[in-house]
Amino acid sequence: MANTLFIGKDLPDGLAFAEALADSGRSVFCVAKSEADASKFDSENIYATTWNKSSAVSAHSVIIKAETKLETLDEVIFYFDASAFCTQFELDRTEDLSNGIDTMISGFLFATTELLKRIDQRREKISVVFLNKEYPSKYDMLSSKASGIVPASTLVAAAQAAFCSIAENFSTNVNGRDFLSVILAKCAFSNDFYKNEDGIADWLAGALNSIKTMKNPQTVKQAGVWNKVGSKVSTGFALFR
Repeated sequence: MANTLFIGKDLPDGLAFAEALADSGRSVFCVAKSEADASKFDSENIYATTWNKSSAVSAHSVIIKAETKLETLDEVIFYFDASAFCTQFELDRTEDLSNGIDTMISGFLFATTELLKRIDQRREKISVVFLNKEYPSKYDMLSSKASGIVPASTLVAAAQAAFCSIAENFSTNVNGRDFLSVILAKCAFSNDFYKNEDGIADWLAGALNSIKTMKNPQTVKQAGVWNKVGSKVSTGFALFR
């Protein structure tokens, strides 16, 4: 049984993913859109709270609440679902920029920064996942074979790039921290798993289990590889970018 903090796809939107994680033998602590949602989805293995994505204090509070409820924290999953964000920030409108930056960038920055501080305080084994469910940008569409879809807004495309940068830079923190392992994963729009939240969660659960069986501490090179959802987790050679 693993205890997992799941951030990035608030309940109820992330319920299918959270349920699949719970079915894999995990207790899952999530973030919900509202207090009503947080209490509504509490179950034997799924718990939730709310947070203010523009606040470092709130990000720290989510981590402490997860530790308190689950008693310990073995895994943290950061999930950037670009397709879901596209429905929320479909157009590039000035009035959406501040909220979009808080929702898609600031929240992840605050949460990862606070998490690393907490990891260094506890110095206990933990695995951190960055999952990017990609969606084509306007620029991507110029060379893409995809047709009949509306490309991501510039705001979502920029946030998606920011998430990848946050993930890549966080992965370097395994250096000198034998208790930390990191998995970077991408699910492309063309991936067979793209519309299968259960499948993505099942693959991720297997990837986490695989990383935990490694005999030696993870190297920076191993942690910094982007893995394709559905493929075998890389142990050091960049097979997918």
